[in-house]
Amino acid sequence: MVTAAEGAGAKGAGAAVEIRNVTQAFRAGDSDLPVLDDISLSVRPGEFVALVGPSGSGKSTLVRLLAGLDRPLFGTVEVDGVRVTSPDPSRALVFQDPTLLPWRTVRGNVAIGPQTRRALARSRARIDDALALVGLTDFADAWPAQLSGGMAQRAALARALVNDPAVLLLDEPLGKLDALTRRVLQGELLRLWQERGFTAVLITHDVSEALVLADRLVVLSPRPARIREVVEVGLDRPREQSAPEFVALRARILALLDEEATTQPDELEAAH
Repeated sequence: MVTAAEGAGAKGAGAAVEIRNVTQAFRAGDSDLPVLDDISLSVRPGEFVALVGPSGSGKSTLVRLLAGLDRPLFGTVEVDGVRVTSPDPSRALVFQDPTLLPWRTVRGNVAIGPQTRRALARSRARIDDALALVGLTDFADAWPAQLSGGMAQRAALARALVNDPAVLLLDEPLGKLDALTRRVLQGELLRLWQERGFTAVLITHDVSEALVLADRLVVLSPRPARIREVVEVGLDRPREQSAPEFVALRARILALLDEEATTQPDELEAAH
């Protein structure tokens, strides 16, 4: 069995993430639309953290800041002590949609990162390793249109992992899959994390999925998002969803989310 303590930071390949007093807003007409409100969070190297919260609460915005696709209005985002100001191969982002290029084979899609860095020739073995890691060696020459939803998402994971990222950012990557495929890929994602040791930050609306995968759950309030609570899972892996401890944790998280969904903005201000 793999404990949470053994899963978090034991492998040493991941990077530490530090989010300090991050506030973000977007321009909407003549006014600013607040999205994140003074978010602070530390993620240990090699830890698996899941972000859960109401739809539109700013989870994807936070992950985009971690990826370097946007910059915060206030506050800082750092990875291993270096301020994040732009995208970098060491921080890979996997979206809900696999976003595979239809005119490239599976191998061609996985090769995009090395090709962009002009390192394709010396990365061929790494591309093969990434395909093998996600079980797509036999489909390396297939076209995206020939893949099932689960296989396409495996290809997207291989495209991210070929760069050997220190931080893997996952924006609802299993959200569009059927229940059986989703369950299988949850196990595969956990295996990849345990083998590679990257730091993982997952967005999901599925509380059970978050509890199966993560060391900690970060529960966010409705927009503008604040951290309502950080919950340590503390259960040995693999985790059985019918176990009393798992069921109790799921009920606790769902109660927090239900409370947030029914809390009005002025009540949030008073509570803050």
